[in-house]
Amino acid sequence: MTKKYSLIPALDHPDLARVDKLIAAVGRHPAISAFKVGFTLGLSYGLPKVVETIRRHSDKTIIYDHQKAGTDIPATGELFARTMREAEIDTAILFPQAGPETLEAWVRALIDSGRGVLVGGAMTHPAYLRSEGGYLCDEGVVDIYRRARDLGVKGFVMPLTKPAVARRLFDLAGLGRESELYSPGFGAQGGVADEFDFVLSHHLIVGRALLAAPDPGHWLNQTMASLGGGQ
Repeated sequence: MTKKYSLIPALDHPDLARVDKLIAAVGRHPAISAFKVGFTLGLSYGLPKVVETIRRHSDKTIIYDHQKAGTDIPATGELFARTMREAEIDTAILFPQAGPETLEAWVRALIDSGRGVLVGGAMTHPAYLRSEGGYLCDEGVVDIYRRARDLGVKGFVMPLTKPAVARRLFDLAGLGRESELYSPGFGAQGGVADEFDFVLSHHLIVGRALLAAPDPGHWLNQTMASLGGGQ
């Protein structure tokens, strides 16, 4: 089967006017499946205003990445889900490092509120997992992905900069061909999509490379041509 790619701009920029200009240029580009909003815009302007800005130019999915949501007690999952719903965020990313009860409560709260859920466990930078010299035990991260899968989650965040790590986590968690990967690290961080031949649907999250492009539409066209496919 042919692998499908899409691109997701990470709108990690402090200037909403700059973001507005980018979305006006590429908001309907077929290579883009979603826009990812982080805490920079969310805390500076408020999520409703950010969503309103995006919606002026695009009907693509809006993903909120709290960097990192899911690290609180289980009960606050309902508050988070309500905030996502009221801001009209479509999908939220969780990194539920606070344990399995928080993972389940937050995933269920988002699903019950009609939001999409993406779950991550590993990040792009060095010294994150214990096997890399970091704090988080590898077995716990595998369990995050496995439990999320068992709760019905289909989309998983895994780092494009660590293909071997991602492949190991994917296999150990029992993820299958129906799983979709959302991978930060494309562009400035140097992640290579070709090394992810174990997944059929791959959404590449790009930030600085696209934001800095003189002609964002041209950059997207060239990038998709180099990947050899799209949505």
